[in-house]
Amino acid sequence: MESTLEVLTTRKSGREVHRHWPDEVKAQIVSESLRPGAMVNEVAERHGLKPNHLSTWRTMARQGKLVLPAPEDAVEFAAVVVDPPVPKLPTKEVGRPEIIVGSVIIRLEEGASVGRLAAVARACAVQA
Repeated sequence: MESTLEVLTTRKSGREVHRHWPDEVKAQIVSESLRPGAMVNEVAERHGLKPNHLSTWRTMARQGKLVLPAPEDAVEFAAVVVDPPVPKLPTKEVGRPEIIVGSVIIRLEEGASVGRLAAVARACAVQA
């Protein structure tokens, strides 16, 4: 475990002595309490705090009133799988559509719609 330097000042109010914790120290302790498997009571005891005091700091951190340091293991990696490029299939160039009925070839205008092709095909079917 890392050793940290604590800067504490005391203020006397009646018979109690209140410690003042710098925000950096509070943030470090809160960060420690948020690690997977950490228990608030144990972290608080390790730093000489009451658990409810640490819980108050954790609430402050959730509300954005206490800025936590970046986690030491913040970098995460994900596997990347690159598929080989799919070969482009040769495409037949579409020009003017043709309808062949027996020995008759009907060539329509370039870009004729499906509806137009269907209409011509129906007309050919009626004539046959």
